[in-house]
Amino acid sequence: MRRGRIVVARVGAPSRAVGTEVGGVLASTHHARFQNLLDYRHNAWLKRRHAHPLLIQSIELREIRLPLIHFFETSFGRTTERRIILARVTDSEGAEGWGECTAGEGPFYSYEWTDNAWSTLQEFLAPMVVGEQIETASQTFSLMRAVRGHRMAKATIETACWDLEAKKADVPLWKHLGGSRKEIACGVSIGIQDSPEILIEKIRKEVDAGYQRIKIKIKPGWDVNIVERVRQVFPTIRLTGDANSAYALADLKLFQELDKFNLMMVEQPLPHDDIFDHAQLQRQIKTPICLDESITTPAAANNAIGLNACRIINVKLGRVGGHSEAKRVEAIARSNQIPVWCGGMLESGIGRAHNIAMSTLAGFTLPGDVSASARYWEEDIIEPAVTVSSSGTITPPDKPGLGFDVDIDRIERLTVKKETIRK
Repeated sequence: MRRGRIVVARVGAPSRAVGTEVGGVLASTHHARFQNLLDYRHNAWLKRRHAHPLLIQSIELREIRLPLIHFFETSFGRTTERRIILARVTDSEGAEGWGECTAGEGPFYSYEWTDNAWSTLQEFLAPMVVGEQIETASQTFSLMRAVRGHRMAKATIETACWDLEAKKADVPLWKHLGGSRKEIACGVSIGIQDSPEILIEKIRKEVDAGYQRIKIKIKPGWDVNIVERVRQVFPTIRLTGDANSAYALADLKLFQELDKFNLMMVEQPLPHDDIFDHAQLQRQIKTPICLDESITTPAAANNAIGLNACRIINVKLGRVGGHSEAKRVEAIARSNQIPVWCGGMLESGIGRAHNIAMSTLAGFTLPGDVSASARYWEEDIIEPAVTVSSSGTITPPDKPGLGFDVDIDRIERLTVKKETIRK
């Protein structure tokens, strides 16, 4: 068993690992020192690469309502329409970048949800950024550090600043982030259905479309029996079960039963804020555990790896606080040979475009939840819509910034609330 070998890598340009090795959990003092070094080196690299300081003139917030083609159900409940907050960040020269808040409609996946994210953005975060000059987009997160948590709200502004900076540098966002993958592998996430038969047909449709991995949601009463049914029909597909924290360590026997179905991983089986019980569970099952909700910071990733609490990490831009923090998580995982993949949060095209960019980073070696717009929306808010090849891949766009055009007219029609914060 690995004894907590923690290596912290330089983020950004092709790098040489720096770090320390300790038994058990990474000491917080060492982590802080190395993180300060990472921040310094990464910011210096970005300044050399693209010298485009940003003087933030305004931040426009919008809430849009976007109905799903088909309901999406997890152990938390059923979603039929998304309430999505968008941010348009404009600098003193009139250039703009777009970001999306991935918080859900209620405080179930996270304590952050649409209403408290709006008020946090409006009252606190946007005023912290408007009027400030930032040398690189990677500094945006630090401007909002006085607010504890609320990483989904912070990511809304932070990702918009990355889009803005990439446009001003006239480079695609994925290249600006340091991405190297010219093609990303795609999987799909399929929610809980009204019957096993409907689930089987939905899986068949996505397998026929070429998706490289199928993730199904599980919960008590919709778990071992459902996975068994799926495996009977699809014995060789890459299959994942996502529990969204629906179980406890006392359910060990259930997860040992799941071992016989050759799952790629079981995602976040235990409570959202736990690492220790996941470590105990991983020691007693063969299936790799993938942590999602538990990994909210680079430090959490360090600690989870040090405790052997997972063998895979799901990275979600909103959950960790934006591109800069996502890059740190990716670098830490990659330096410790832990594969990562991009998780989805029913994003519109703006959030989906940011996910595509993030998924080009070297550590994203497993198929993620980045799938076609048409699986969710009758009409997306970007042009062209995100499409997936017949072999289950997406090619990152070559245009500057996100690489997609934002459909302002459609956003206007969908907007139910709007406010602009200026200095």
